Amino acid sequence: MLLRKAFGEDWAGILKFQSQEPVGSGCVAQVYKAYADLAAIAGSRAKQLEQHLEFRSAFEAWEVSGFRGLLKWLRRRKSKETQDERSREELSLADCSQRSPMSRMSLMEQMAKPLLNANPSSARHVTPVAIKVLHPGLVHQVQMDLFLMKMGSRIIGLLPGFKWLSLTEIVEEFEKLMMQQIDLRYEARNLERFRQNFLDVDFVKFPTPLWPLVTADVLVETFEESEPISRYLHAEIATELRQRLAKMGMDMLLKMVFVDNFVHADLHPGNILVQGTARLSPSCREQTALVDLCDTLVVEVQPPLRPLCLVLLDAGIVAELQSADMQNFRAVFTAVVQGQGERVAELILHHARANQCQDIERFKAEMAELVTKLQVANLLSNVFKLLMTHKVKLESNFASIIFAIMVLEGLGRSLDPELDILEAAKPLLIKTAASVLK
Repeated sequence: MLLRKAFGEDWAGILKFQSQEPVGSGCVAQVYKAYADLAAIAGSRAKQLEQHLEFRSAFEAWEVSGFRGLLKWLRRRKSKETQDERSREELSLADCSQRSPMSRMSLMEQMAKPLLNANPSSARHVTPVAIKVLHPGLVHQVQMDLFLMKMGSRIIGLLPGFKWLSLTEIVEEFEKLMMQQIDLRYEARNLERFRQNFLDVDFVKFPTPLWPLVTADVLVETFEESEPISRYLHAEIATELRQRLAKMGMDMLLKMVFVDNFVHADLHPGNILVQGTARLSPSCREQTALVDLCDTLVVEVQPPLRPLCLVLLDAGIVAELQSADMQNFRAVFTAVVQGQGERVAELILHHARANQCQDIERFKAEMAELVTKLQVANLLSNVFKLLMTHKVKLESNFASIIFAIMVLEGLGRSLDPELDILEAAKPLLIKTAASVLK
């Protein structure tokens, strides 16, 4: 039903299923494995698909915001057409040998071209894909829940002693997070940005969204054959391999936080997969599997050796700091790795969103005592408790990044008890601090 609604009655000409059983399910969506005919995406069906998506986008704008939403959609469409026209003119000037400028159809073909090239042996260019769809009735349920939470937070906020909790503000931030979660186009854009950030990193991988097949409630992306990282937590797994995976995860996190300032904020073990192997399999042969899809016979070939890498899924929740907040975040962690507890307290108080600390000297002293601890997860957990005790609030994105560090550090220590994120971050932070002083 959702595929017909998203891509029209002819969706079966593009996507084929071997099984209708989901391969995974989360709090907002479920995922199916299917096979996409990339030639159809970039070929004759592309224009029909594009027209249907245009109509669907307009209908969604009307459904959500009425006439005002439809007017906004028309303005965005006009602006996009102007930008496309400029792009076509620039391309035409750059290549006068072409009889006609590039159309949006050929742009779709360009999107599919990398995947077409990756499947040269398949005449129909059928490739495995993951289809993520929102749970039935989810959007309506979320909207109803948010309405009740808003009403409840306003009523509770009127009671004495509850004003400090700022429940209404918390619900509003939660609403922004949830509305992004239930629009799968947001996740697709995040995946593209992560892929761009990690282009030069061969040990981190993200699924590729197939943009012609992306709507608010359906996301089609490449299916990445891999295993959950939780399988590598067992004692029988070689220590060297576990340490290597822990190091890869730590380096990935440090890049997200301190280099890109774009952090995957849902890094629990279920969203981290392991692809490839550290050594050759005993047989050293390619593994093949035949998949019968009605009139199409697909041969899947898995090479005997692929480089070891981490595959990250579910990029719907991300955290990104403003420039000033990022400078403060770096300064706080620099003070932490240097053991300057009182400096950490001063920075937090100075940049806190709200502060009702009654005993600043005691807050500094307790923070200095905490910073002497080495394990990041324990340190940050106790820092949060201290902030609550002294009524000091952090920005939500600031807190999200800290939670991401805590979760991944806990997973990393399960793989390698000797993992030390602070020690690994020290050269990066000290170098950044030195460049700022220059």
